[in-house]
Amino acid sequence: MAKTERASPDKPVKTAAPERVAAFRTGLSAEARAAALLMAKGYRILAKRFRTPHGEIDIIARKRNLVAFVEVKARASLDDAAYAVTPRQQHRIIDAAQAWLMAHPDHAELELRFDAILVAPRSLPRHLIAAFDASQ
Repeated sequence: MAKTERASPDKPVKTAAPERVAAFRTGLSAEARAAALLMAKGYRILAKRFRTPHGEIDIIARKRNLVAFVEVKARASLDDAAYAVTPRQQHRIIDAAQAWLMAHPDHAELELRFDAILVAPRSLPRHLIAAFDASQ
């Protein structure tokens, strides 16, 4: 979404490129679809878009004694979305999960899992349970 500021003679107005705005909106829509899918499966959403200096977790959800750290990927196809969860990104998500657990120690004793939800046009979202693990 474009950042709005008042124009002044010494400070030009900054706006995001249209493709960045579209990508941001697509991401928000995909995350909303993913959260709805998780809730339909009985998960409770604990956090969305949890950010740290090391990385971001799109959704943190809990179901019984399980906490799932969920990466949401939206691409033109579900296969493209699956390939977009790279090892480097997995490492950043794991680091962010450690930060979240330090801030929420009551959840650290539960079962932990790293999932992915893939979103593509004209397809139902696909939930990949245990898409990767912290030992990779």
